[in-house]
Amino acid sequence: MTTIPNITEKSKELFVAYAKDSGNWDGTPLVGGNVGGSAEDRGNLTQLKQAGLITTFRDEGCTWLSFTDAGREFAKQLGVEI
Repeated sequence: MTTIPNITEKSKELFVAYAKDSGNWDGTPLVGGNVGGSAEDRGNLTQLKQAGLITTFRDEGCTWLSFTDAGREFAKQLGVEI
């Protein structure tokens, strides 16, 4: 059974973009690196965090995105391997 988190279409699009880009960053993409970074994206990232799909962390002055187990499963349901 596919579990669809309660997120907007824009948040889903951003999630998919980060999931697809994760291979370029050993699974933990840079926020605003190849994907995202706009002021609007911050709200979508907050929604993805609240949905339990991602976490973010700071290292060396940069913000990085990490996928939770639920996020990895959701990406897999969308056809994206992280």
